[in-house]
Amino acid sequence: MSTHAPTREDQRPAGRGAILARPAFRSWVLRLGVCLLVGSAAQNPARAIPLLVGFAAQYPARAIPPATRADAILIVKHERKLYLLRDNSPLRTYRIALGLSPNGAKEREWDFRTPEGSYIIDFRLEHSHYFKALHISYPSAADLKRSSALHRSAGGDIFIHGEPNRPTKPVSYYKTRDWTNGCIALADEDLQDLWNLTAGKTPVEIVP
Repeated sequence: MSTHAPTREDQRPAGRGAILARPAFRSWVLRLGVCLLVGSAAQNPARAIPLLVGFAAQYPARAIPPATRADAILIVKHERKLYLLRDNSPLRTYRIALGLSPNGAKEREWDFRTPEGSYIIDFRLEHSHYFKALHISYPSAADLKRSSALHRSAGGDIFIHGEPNRPTKPVSYYKTRDWTNGCIALADEDLQDLWNLTAGKTPVEIVP
């Protein structure tokens, strides 16, 4: 509960700028504008189309507010689950597929294992061989040390991605099997949800 006592400044009527900035007022204006423009379209379609386009530019679709986005990703390999977290509480849970050799930490390139450790999402690809893809910052220093001990390359290109754009197997295969070269795969609709609910360099923790 606020303990702030109202002052004369608080009690003054809101100025025009403050009223216009209020979400409720802007929502009312938006609804009114849509009704007027739809009515105009019925009367004169040729004139109304440019107006509708301009109106859409003035009032674009709202992005997801930062307060509702995830601030971390947890991947539990043995559960085949990816958890989107906010303040250490789960926002969403998704089923995942792992590499063709899912057990154990990734040791080298082309071992078909999914890494284990602490990473971040360092970039995104809206167009790739898969529906969409979020790159994980593998290899870490620990990963490089492990592969160096084997005198092998650690590899790279580890993503959280959707289903392949050009599948070579039945749809059921991608939804029930581990099938990647070491990446973490989600159903396309789940990947889109994850894409919308994350932004920036989101931390990723991958555990056995």
